[in-house]
Amino acid sequence: MKIAIIEDELLAVNYLKDLLGKQSIVPVTETVVLRSKKQAINFFENHSADLIFMDIHLGDGMSLEIFEDVELFTPIIFITAFDEYAMRVFRHFTIDYLLKPFEEEDLHQALQKFISIRTNFDPEPVLQSMSSLRQAGSPEVMKRFMVREGNKLKSIDEENTAYFFASGKYLFLTTMDNQTYIYDDTIKDVIHKLNPQLFFKINRKFIINKNAIVEIIKHSSQKVELKLSPAPEINSDVFISKRQITECLNWLKS
Repeated sequence: MKIAIIEDELLAVNYLKDLLGKQSIVPVTETVVLRSKKQAINFFENHSADLIFMDIHLGDGMSLEIFEDVELFTPIIFITAFDEYAMRVFRHFTIDYLLKPFEEEDLHQALQKFISIRTNFDPEPVLQSMSSLRQAGSPEVMKRFMVREGNKLKSIDEENTAYFFASGKYLFLTTMDNQTYIYDDTIKDVIHKLNPQLFFKINRKFIINKNAIVEIIKHSSQKVELKLSPAPEINSDVFISKRQITECLNWLKS
């Protein structure tokens, strides 16, 4: 199994890796160490793991903020010195919550729980159901978007919206005729308000209109690039997240 450890303290990383190396409950074939929130977000945008060990306090913020940028459907064992987050973490695919300093037996019990759940529960039907619900959309789909142009408000319809892209703290809307405006929303929230037949969130930065795609370049089975018109002025190389490739290609066929 591929294990991801999200932890900024090197001693804690080495301690956990040592315990994992001694146990035989979970066969570890690869271990990825992510020392910051930024590293974790970048990693899970394009990769996956079978099990995640996650500290809560990292040098560049709270690891729980990772869930705001990427969707994680991977089982997680939290390892932390703080007990006040126990209720919050169980909103996610949490297997266990280990308080530092934990012992070898604590880890073994958590891994046994992980194996038991993995053996008796197949998440694939749940994920397919979630995907179907997203594709089905909502009866309150937005067809027009209000943007500010100087001291005036301008309405842009969905057909003329090429894509939304996030940069820094802002979300931008680019039109088919290559005009870009700040749009007052977040990429995480706006995707649920759009027509799922027309728009798709291909990665954590871009939501694209199907009609803005002029070329699909398949570099490999895990690396698919989209050429858009108009071409983005920033982030000009637009790739589908590895996690989204299959669903996105199916969306393009529909």
